[in-house]
Amino acid sequence: MNSTVTTAHLLSLIGHHESPCISLYQPTHRHHPDNQQDPIRFKNLTKRIEESLRQKFPTRETRELLAPFHDLAADEMFWNHTWDGLAMFAGPGVLRLFRVQRRLPELVVVAESFHVKPLLRYVQSADRYHVLALNRDHAAVWLGNRYALDTETLPADFPARLDQVVTNERAAPGTSIASSNAGVGSPKIVHGHEDGKQDVEAEKFFRAVDRAVVQYFTKPSGLPVVLVALPEHQALFRRISQNSKLLAEGIKVNPQALSAADLRERVWSVIQPHYVARLQRLKEDFHTAQARHNGSGDLSDVLQAALVGRVGILLLEADRLLPGRIDPNTGAIQWGTLDAPDTDDLLDDLAELVLTRGGEVVVTPKDQMPTDTGLAAIYRY
Repeated sequence: MNSTVTTAHLLSLIGHHESPCISLYQPTHRHHPDNQQDPIRFKNLTKRIEESLRQKFPTRETRELLAPFHDLAADEMFWNHTWDGLAMFAGPGVLRLFRVQRRLPELVVVAESFHVKPLLRYVQSADRYHVLALNRDHAAVWLGNRYALDTETLPADFPARLDQVVTNERAAPGTSIASSNAGVGSPKIVHGHEDGKQDVEAEKFFRAVDRAVVQYFTKPSGLPVVLVALPEHQALFRRISQNSKLLAEGIKVNPQALSAADLRERVWSVIQPHYVARLQRLKEDFHTAQARHNGSGDLSDVLQAALVGRVGILLLEADRLLPGRIDPNTGAIQWGTLDAPDTDDLLDDLAELVLTRGGEVVVTPKDQMPTDTGLAAIYRY
């Protein structure tokens, strides 16, 4: 199960897969008693999948395809540790499960390709970010958006503590070291010429943390990073950091002094202006491109441009569904209904075309869309 969903995950789903491709989305709940309804809703969605599969596939094959759904429905541990949304993808040789920090629509699609738009909206949303909570000898990484903030599970070799990076042989003749009792991760009280050594160790630790954050979080996700640290640690970390996604604005406080709710509120105050500005730039860029005949909100026109790799940026309305199929060779549209076992959402198929040809897709709230057609494309040329 994944929590940090990346574009790479989406591309792996978009690639060719043997039919049928089953996509399930469901809102979930974090706490009792609300989460008690989640497995019941999941079982109901599984029944809808079964009804769709039985229109085309024999009983034995249907039973095999549904086995992972029945297994998950019976997993009490899983349902006691959900976040805000669940996305599940299954088919011959494929099983992917994602827990996300945003309520997802209740939706099942059985088609010749996976339905990725709701997950794409989550991945491409401009409000997502990482937080690096740092002090002299401890580091933690959080994943957040405007609604939620949760700690990331760190890889085994992530340098979360100073003693993972430097040796513990700190005391030398003429010095003494005492631990403060301010809590886990609190800096040591050091006397004598050990002060200079502690500064060197802190820099070495910060460099290791910076490299690990880039490797494990920033490169895969491309998300901005907000640094939460005391002013002196902010200055040192920013001096050595090689992370191009580290925002200039930070939270200058000991992260251990903030509750999770306070931390989310403080960080969102940093992220929100970037979020609003990005959406405004996208709308303005579309209107400029459209005026120069280098952009369109017409589905047929955008399909033809997507087929030849012309679409650089595609904006899609978040909750709009256009049931049908696209011929990947000609761009011809065949309209249909989502309950059919070979019909997906045209906007979802369009997003896949753009992504596989190197374009960017941003799923946008309706009130932020520059058109009323459900899509807006900015062409490369």
